[in-house]
Amino acid sequence: MGVVTGRGSRSPGVTPPPLHAPQAPLWSQAPRETAAHPPAMATRHGPLPDAAPFLSQADETEADAAEGGQPEVGVHSVTGISYSRSVMIVAVLCYINLLNYMDRFTVAGILPDIESFFRIGDSSSGLLQTVFISSYMVLAPIFGYLGDRYHRKRLLCLGIAFWSAVTLGSSFIPQEQFWLLLVTRGLVGVGEASYSTIAPTIIADLFVSDQRSRMLAFFYFAIPVGSGLGYIVGSKVKDLAEDWHWALRVTPALGVVAVVLLVTVLREPPRGAVERHSDSPLRYTSWAADIRALSRNRSFVLSSLGFTAVAFVTGSLALWAPAFLYRSCLATGQCRPCPDKDTCSSQQSLIFGLITCVTGFLGVGAGVEISKRLRRTNPRADPLVCAAGLLGSAPFLFLALVCAQGSSVATYVFIFIGETLLSLNWAIVADILLYVVVPTRRSTAESFQIVMSHLLGDAGSPYLIGVISDRIQRGRPPSYLLEFHSLQYALMLSAFAGVLGGGFFLATALFIQGDRKRAELSTQGLLLEEAEPEDQIVVPKRGRSTKVPVSSVLI
Repeated sequence: MGVVTGRGSRSPGVTPPPLHAPQAPLWSQAPRETAAHPPAMATRHGPLPDAAPFLSQADETEADAAEGGQPEVGVHSVTGISYSRSVMIVAVLCYINLLNYMDRFTVAGILPDIESFFRIGDSSSGLLQTVFISSYMVLAPIFGYLGDRYHRKRLLCLGIAFWSAVTLGSSFIPQEQFWLLLVTRGLVGVGEASYSTIAPTIIADLFVSDQRSRMLAFFYFAIPVGSGLGYIVGSKVKDLAEDWHWALRVTPALGVVAVVLLVTVLREPPRGAVERHSDSPLRYTSWAADIRALSRNRSFVLSSLGFTAVAFVTGSLALWAPAFLYRSCLATGQCRPCPDKDTCSSQQSLIFGLITCVTGFLGVGAGVEISKRLRRTNPRADPLVCAAGLLGSAPFLFLALVCAQGSSVATYVFIFIGETLLSLNWAIVADILLYVVVPTRRSTAESFQIVMSHLLGDAGSPYLIGVISDRIQRGRPPSYLLEFHSLQYALMLSAFAGVLGGGFFLATALFIQGDRKRAELSTQGLLLEEAEPEDQIVVPKRGRSTKVPVSSVLI
């Protein structure tokens, strides 16, 4: 692959500079392409070297980016969308993300009532979350492909409207048809898959550098806060209406508002324009080529595996923590059992929801600020902060399980600390994905990460915890103490998953610097990838067709 000019021709006799030549500042103008100053393009012969020590000083390019780069007026003149309008768009996307997680965890907040109404056990209860996550996981790659190539605003509107309609329908299912509730929870995944793969890429196309990190933090505040509100709203609406079905009718009404806001507020920015400093067309590759490129991106793969551990822990806690706290209360005699026909106590769901909201605010905000400050002296700060959060949360979550029978206060304190540390990861993982992946593959990367994290994480963890709990109880005389201990031992698996995830983030830190530089150079057109077979042309050679790289042909 040779040096090419802006029109694709090759400059004869010009030797390209080294692959890891000094990079121009983020907002500098590229030099004019002449024989004296050829563009700094190179082939992909392997990852850019991570020459800096593990705990090194950031280089000048990253230090400049940490200071915020060019004033935001430059960014928004490229996108054609004002700063205030961009902030409004992020606020709307954050509101919808809040609704997504409210809906997802409303079921967990009323789980004892659902178990009582449908007369199901722990295994069937775990299926509610597993079916939803499995559908969400399968559909994410489809919307990732569409989100990288088609109109993102229309995809969002259609997905959220469908999700709202299905959620409303799930509140009218009769007692004898639990299977239908499972079907509707699976269909809810259609709307959430359309949203989760597309929304972060819109934010990435509106902001850069620290502004992007702050906006992503604002966006991902909605995950723990929305999850907590799901517990709170679900339990309180159930108490007010004296019927758990009404808890499932709150988010559909708010979903209608979300669709109206999308139609009236959202303007779609050009993909990757803020990083290329122009709105010129991007070079697209096939979906198979995108997947191959992502699988070779070690920072992306390892950080996705780390995030899978986060999903495993949060998925198991989200569904089972309120039930575990309720069983602890029964085992110690602090509350009465749930009658078959009356609503169950919602105190544990309310407290756990409040803890999740507060720890989400503290954790996400602290994670972004800590990472931002450490990035000035260490370019590997992002994965190191994620690793510290997971490794630090594991012992506190373990202690919360061990102390549940002895002291409820200590249990809540340990849950608070553990969830705060766990929440450090949310915005940082999203930021890592956006800066190590080129703009034309970001929705696909989001979907790939969703598939991995849910397939190995929260798609199976709620069901797995329920199966382990049921297996421990099998063959033993039923009692409240047995139900408590069985779920306690099953949930200990989450603490060990957190330690494993911390190891993956430590491995990510080894490659993050080189992968980030490669993505920046590729986005700016300064680094060429090897041509895929479908990107090659056929030229005659001695009367026979021969495939050769495009760059080897002089035009």
